[in-house]
Amino acid sequence: MTTTVPPTTTAPPATAPSTGASDRARGEQRLGWMLAGPAFAVMLLVTAYPIGQAVYQSLFAYRLTDPENRRFVGLNNYGVVLSDAIWWQSIGVTVLITVITVVVELILGFLLALVMANALKSIRPVVRAAILLPYAIITVVSAFAWQFAFDLNSGFVNSWFSWIPGISADTDWFGSFGSSILVICLAEIWKTTPFISLLILAGLAQVPDVLQEAAKVDGASWWQRMWKVTIPNMKAAIMVALLFRTLDAFRVFDSIFVMTAGANGTESVSFLAYRQTIARLEVGLGSAVSVLLFIAVVLIAFGFIKGFKVDLSQARGEK
Repeated sequence: MTTTVPPTTTAPPATAPSTGASDRARGEQRLGWMLAGPAFAVMLLVTAYPIGQAVYQSLFAYRLTDPENRRFVGLNNYGVVLSDAIWWQSIGVTVLITVITVVVELILGFLLALVMANALKSIRPVVRAAILLPYAIITVVSAFAWQFAFDLNSGFVNSWFSWIPGISADTDWFGSFGSSILVICLAEIWKTTPFISLLILAGLAQVPDVLQEAAKVDGASWWQRMWKVTIPNMKAAIMVALLFRTLDAFRVFDSIFVMTAGANGTESVSFLAYRQTIARLEVGLGSAVSVLLFIAVVLIAFGFIKGFKVDLSQARGEK
């Protein structure tokens, strides 16, 4: 059995009428809207117009260099995209990068969160700063750093790790699909693992100490306490970390643009949208790809929320 915080509910008197939410709950709800409302309104204004514009433009056959021949084609652009093998190849590449990076980052992030949580107080700030430093670096800068490190001419990886079987001075990391995806995934993992570790660290802080002590008294081992006490009580934090990182990984663009520019079949969905809209100036097709990407992101978010069955409004983390 897993050990979780029991719900603290008090039965009302038999004669008390049902009044719905308590005054405290209603007050907290009003306060939440007052604090988050302005940011929500700004985000809605900033994102609603581009999304609406993309949906509108996706209904037209529109090339930026030939605006006079713009014509309404309805959903034809979506049919062209969905029937093209390049779209499904980019979907496969995007899913592959997302699954690899998110799984590895979750494991490493959990371990790093445990290190930050259990480090000595005297060195805890230094440890946390060192772990979180990669996340502070701009993604494009990080991608260039990894590209230079693995480059056949300017990189140092081949000379430093030539003792490993399969690596030599002539190893071209960006010459094939597998090695290119490996470097892209390594760059993404190095850059964003601190983000997951930070969210999981917040979840670890919400686990009541009384439950850990009770499990120790019952003779539970560290592994049993982790699976039966810690993880069940930080389910909301894990869901948020996975959701945010999966959505971010599914929109991967910077590392691919810098390292391979989509060569060797490494084109992601975001890069496909860029290539159609910016490189080929096919605004209609590019907008259709962008709308499909948006729909995929919404479906991913919906799947995570329904799959984890976590009500974040009730996950207060009270001890």
